[in-house]
Amino acid sequence: MDNVNTFRFAVLGPVRAWRGERELDIGSPQQRVVLAALLLRRGRPLPLGELIDAVWGEEPPAAAVSVLRTYVSRLRKVLEPDRRPAEQPRALVSVGDGYLLRVPDDGLDLAVFQRRVAEAKEARAAGDVSGAADLLRAALDGWRGAALTGVPGPLAETARSWLDEEWLAALEARLDADIELGRHHEVIAELFPLTAGHPLREELCRLLMLALYRSGRQAEALAAYRGTRTALVAELGVEPGLSLQDLHDRILAADPALMPHPARSPAPAVPGQARPSVRAARSGAAPGDGTTAGGATAGGVTPDDAARTGPADPHGSPFQPARPAQLPADLPTFAGRDTELGLIGDLLPRDGSPPSTVVISAIGGMGGIGKSTLAVHWAHRVAGRFPGGQLYVNLRGFDPTGSALTPDEAVRGFLDALGVPPMRIPAGLDAQVALYRSLLARRRVLVLLDNARDTEQVRPLLPGSPGCLVIVTSRNRLTGLVAGEGAHPLTLDQLSPAEAHDLLARRLGSGRLAAEPGAADEIIARCARLPLALAIVAAHACAHPGFPLSAIADEVNESHGSLDAFTGGDDITTDVRAVFSWSYKALSAPAARLFRLLGLHAGPDISAPAAAALAGLAPREARGLAPREARGLLAELTRAHLLTEHFPGRYTLHDLLRVYAAERVRVEETPQERDLALQRLLTWYLHTADAAYPHITPTRRRIPLEPRPKDCRPLEFTTHERALDWCETERPNLIVAVHQAAQAGHTGTAWRLPAVLWGFFYLRSHVHDWLDTTRTGLAAARGAGDREGEAQGLSDAAAALRNAGRFDEAVEHLHQALALSRELGDRVARASVIANLGDAYLHAGRLREAVEYARRGLALDRIAGNVWGEGIALSNLGDAYQRMGRYDEALDCLQRALVVLRAGGNRWVEGVTLDILGTIHHRLGRHGESVGHYRRALATHRDIGNRWGEGHTLGHLGDVHLDGGEPEAARASWRHALAIFAEFGHPDAEQVRERLDRLPDGPADALAREAEPRRTA
Repeated sequence: MDNVNTFRFAVLGPVRAWRGERELDIGSPQQRVVLAALLLRRGRPLPLGELIDAVWGEEPPAAAVSVLRTYVSRLRKVLEPDRRPAEQPRALVSVGDGYLLRVPDDGLDLAVFQRRVAEAKEARAAGDVSGAADLLRAALDGWRGAALTGVPGPLAETARSWLDEEWLAALEARLDADIELGRHHEVIAELFPLTAGHPLREELCRLLMLALYRSGRQAEALAAYRGTRTALVAELGVEPGLSLQDLHDRILAADPALMPHPARSPAPAVPGQARPSVRAARSGAAPGDGTTAGGATAGGVTPDDAARTGPADPHGSPFQPARPAQLPADLPTFAGRDTELGLIGDLLPRDGSPPSTVVISAIGGMGGIGKSTLAVHWAHRVAGRFPGGQLYVNLRGFDPTGSALTPDEAVRGFLDALGVPPMRIPAGLDAQVALYRSLLARRRVLVLLDNARDTEQVRPLLPGSPGCLVIVTSRNRLTGLVAGEGAHPLTLDQLSPAEAHDLLARRLGSGRLAAEPGAADEIIARCARLPLALAIVAAHACAHPGFPLSAIADEVNESHGSLDAFTGGDDITTDVRAVFSWSYKALSAPAARLFRLLGLHAGPDISAPAAAALAGLAPREARGLAPREARGLLAELTRAHLLTEHFPGRYTLHDLLRVYAAERVRVEETPQERDLALQRLLTWYLHTADAAYPHITPTRRRIPLEPRPKDCRPLEFTTHERALDWCETERPNLIVAVHQAAQAGHTGTAWRLPAVLWGFFYLRSHVHDWLDTTRTGLAAARGAGDREGEAQGLSDAAAALRNAGRFDEAVEHLHQALALSRELGDRVARASVIANLGDAYLHAGRLREAVEYARRGLALDRIAGNVWGEGIALSNLGDAYQRMGRYDEALDCLQRALVVLRAGGNRWVEGVTLDILGTIHHRLGRHGESVGHYRRALATHRDIGNRWGEGHTLGHLGDVHLDGGEPEAARASWRHALAIFAEFGHPDAEQVRERLDRLPDGPADALAREAEPRRTA
């Protein structure tokens, strides 16, 4: 660690690094992003996924992981050049799937800046204004320009925003201290350009107004106010905040308390007496010196105190409102939610001043996700900023008894908490709301409305004057509150793995988790990171401290597929099944039916049209779009947070909600109804995939399907790209559908679905999925004695095996398929199998067999008039001849193949054939003709989206460029090929890496530069 302690880093300006007195060269802009991201974590691990987001945002390159590792490797060499290869890094270390940079306490300028700012706050609080000003000046002197200067990427953009805010806040604090120290004349020159550059920043305006007024420039101070007010009204449609308005009024009145006073130490606090407000301390007026610049009256009375003498009651006598403190206790084991706390924390002014409007935070999410826990925790955090008190009510929007609290019941409870005598509460809701809002006027009160059902239940409980904070939690999306009242929505998701681990550690102790990390991870996974489920399991583990966690994990595993492990004993509010049921019972009958039917769908998400098919809601639109009824039901489920629309038109269930839906569908639907619903969904997937088939493999023989049911309306496609995109989007669901079909006995769907996806799997190189689905379909066909399905499954599995490079297995499958096609008398299938055998033998290097089967397949295709098969057979035969060195025969076959392929519209094999022609001309030394054929092959591959073909042709083109004395052109082709192969995990990637390695620059460097942003068109 001695070497580590010699490092110094800077982010407050250009990103720089030193070891001792020597500055280090930290490389390219992207490499600086990596270093900056690690430095901003301040000694905490940075996961790989977040690092990728920091460098590239939402569109990382295919080889992002490899590139990042290259950057990290380079940084390690820069930081520790003398480290031996076998020695572990000491500065930049690997942690889990990410990295951590060890930086000494004073080794980062940002840390020094923040420490000095914190020390200045302490000094200011202790009355040492001069010391605070010196510390702030030293902190600001550490900046060398805009933060992260010259660093690209989304992380830098985000970080610059909050770092600039920290700089500006520190500068404001220093200016405030200087004014209090009587330096108001000196700071005016600084404040004028600052207010011009930040016309909406009220604190800068306040400082300028005060400095001008104390310098005898009252008119200019008032003009500064007018300028800021005009900007706020024009840009935001709001008036200045209360503190700025108050300062304006007092300048108009020439309030003598605004003039400077000698700085003094703060008086000792008297028990029971409120401390001076933050604004008072920043104004320069000491406690007890009359009214302060921030609005406190003599004796420390604030507007909140002054407002506590409430309005006259209906009987004509005033009453003294109480200061309620109704918040429930904070959870001592609260864990996680740092991001969410940061988001809602940003709703309040950072300087501690009161909000200029009523701030409403609407926290939503499914049952058990921790809405109320987060709301109460944050409310306790900020309660001190609301001296008027805290009001709390459980609106019981999803109470198991169905007895939601009415608005008039809630408002009467608030009036009672505010000290209004019962006989003085008006009778009607409107009058009660008016009195409630009058009592909150000019007071800063925090209002927590927990478990709301809808906007109408909440709206009467909102304060009418600025300065208050309202926190609302609900399982429903309160869109009316967002649209009509300007609420800030926050939807909670499941905890991250780290947060879930922290939650268990706080409840069970970190030692117990460290002793059995595998069991802890298993519990977290089975609880699907739902806070309520984790809390229930943790409570069970706490009740049995002698039980090993592995035994607890086994109990949870035994109940997998049900919610039995997540019952909370005699408290219904801690029973996951009961909590979910409250939302479920509040649904309309059609929405409840759709929710439980979703429990039959095993895929990761579902589209609106697929959900309509599942529920048997026949589309009315011509192109098979989800009908209005289905969209309405999905919207109802989404509003209830029983379903998440994670992408427009695509929905997903939380893991435990999926279990609950599956329980409900088993209880409430008959076996026949369940099977019919699943069959509708599987049939829709099959026929929509079949609709994509001719766009992906035009003119190829269609797979015969069973007649489409009248109520099945698959999607329609108009372009090749849309068909491919649908298959890619639905790929996980299509794979699951094959397995579900096989398990449910829908054999025809189980083998036909992989068959119609043949072209998609090939083009997008999803070999593992291809093998998985074809083998599943083949096993289902064999189990059901379906000989036609078995023959098709054997051919499809052979195609997948051939593309996986497992040629012997492919040949074996094809010989079995050939025997079956003879048995079935299917001549077209037989010709296809024979041609495929020629192709498999060709790639296995068995050229004599390849020529034999290619010729046999060619003859059969010509007899049958199968143009598609004839073109493939000619191409395979030409490829075999060129591998045997028989170039004239090869050229003749391939030229004839191109004519047939183009006539039949087979762009797939046309691209392959052009590539083979390029190879022949390369071997014959015809450089120009070879490059021309390869480029035409590339254009064809790209036109149909054949990524594998594109990668292979790029590799071949690189070979030609290298042999032609063009190493840089070869490097460019191989880099592109490597990016494609790496994207799919193709084994040829290693061969391309070796070619790049033989060039002066290695493959890792080539990849890294490929990932840099392109600077040319």
